[in-house]
Amino acid sequence: TLVQSGRVKVNGLIVREPSFAVEVGDDVMADGQKVEAKQYVIVMLNKPAGYVTSKEDPHAEVTIMDLLPQELHHLVPVGRLDKESEGLLLLTNDGNLAHRLTHPKFHVDKTYTVRVGGELAREKKMRLEHGVVIEGAKTAPCCIRDVQYNGTDTEFRMMIHEGRKRQIRLMLKAVGSHVHYLKRVAVGDLRLGDLKTGAWRYLNEREIALLRRRS
Repeated sequence: TLVQSGRVKVNGLIVREPSFAVEVGDDVMADGQKVEAKQYVIVMLNKPAGYVTSKEDPHAEVTIMDLLPQELHHLVPVGRLDKESEGLLLLTNDGNLAHRLTHPKFHVDKTYTVRVGGELAREKKMRLEHGVVIEGAKTAPCCIRDVQYNGTDTEFRMMIHEGRKRQIRLMLKAVGSHVHYLKRVAVGDLRLGDLKTGAWRYLNEREIALLRRRS
């Protein structure tokens, strides 16, 4: 409507055709105001335990925003990690990407390192992988691998594509196990790598391409 009513100029000339191609460097004005392409930002944070995944929380001592510089406070976390959990957390201003990374229908896997008390018996593992009922609804099938029992507790990798609140903790509770440690180490093909706990960094072009292709 703005274009067809003659309220948009490109390089000083009124344009009335909405399909008019605009190139990088063109000067675009709408009602006398300069229009610029939105710059999308994607940041990876290695969230420590004890920090709440929220932009603002009056009841929290510290939130993930306390780990980021002020110029990144406009970003929104992609999904959540509960207060006791740590690991890979993405933040972005690209709402479409965030939706595609978090909605279960897109089947983007999230991989976690999990440690539980006692032994994760084969029967429990199979129940988890086939889905268990938490809060009145059955979870989608998951994948558990690299199970290692050391005599007092069991550590393993767990891959899910849902993002229900405290899902892994509730799943393990449903089979009688208690989570001692939980860390997200991957989202799709994106790995946390050696990013230090509490540190953040911008994703590089290859990593952004991985996310967009996977989502």
